[in-house]
Amino acid sequence: MTANRGRGQRAGLTRQAILQAAVRLADQEGLTALSMRRIAAELGVEAMTLYHHVPNKNALLDGMVEQLISETAPPPGASSWQESLRAYAHAFLAALSAHPNLVALVASRPAMTPHNLRTMEAMLESLRSAGFELTRAYDVLHSLAAFVLGHAAAHPGPRPDCPPGRSRGLTIDAYPLFFAAVAKSDARSRFDFALESLLHGFEAARTVPPSSGPQAAVEVGSGGRQTVTGPG
Repeated sequence: MTANRGRGQRAGLTRQAILQAAVRLADQEGLTALSMRRIAAELGVEAMTLYHHVPNKNALLDGMVEQLISETAPPPGASSWQESLRAYAHAFLAALSAHPNLVALVASRPAMTPHNLRTMEAMLESLRSAGFELTRAYDVLHSLAAFVLGHAAAHPGPRPDCPPGRSRGLTIDAYPLFFAAVAKSDARSRFDFALESLLHGFEAARTVPPSSGPQAAVEVGSGGRQTVTGPG
């Protein structure tokens, strides 16, 4: 054990280096290729050396999610909470697009690491300062992250130029509206449209406290007037 630890130290082994190697391996070969032995081989050390920095497989997976989340923190000094969330959403999508093999992992693991929780704390505080009630601020962040993850899962990589359906013998004559819409739409424009719609919805709910009623909802009428409806 002492020999292994010494080899790891001489190699300059750190938790960060292990996580980066794990992400590279997942990018190249998928999550099924991940093992302590494979990661150790990538780093040129014995597998047991890794456990001085990453105690188990769950800690490794959480750390990989942390690596990706570290690329998504919104830059400081945003002019508004909308701009901060907009920057976060685009950074999160870029990170997921760069690591498509990690999308399912990020979606399935909360990864409550100190780094991730510090990021969450900062974003919650920013939204509270903008007038969101704390629970509503958490709902905003959760909803936005779920939207970005869903978009990334639905668009895992470049798509062929041929609109969907052509390869199955479907014709423009039979479905003219569908093919016309597809010809004028793309993944980026759909993402931006949905993101802006979410931000407008968040603004509508910003000053309305969450209701304890199971059927409560925020209604936005003409002129932007907001009302809260619910049971009773």
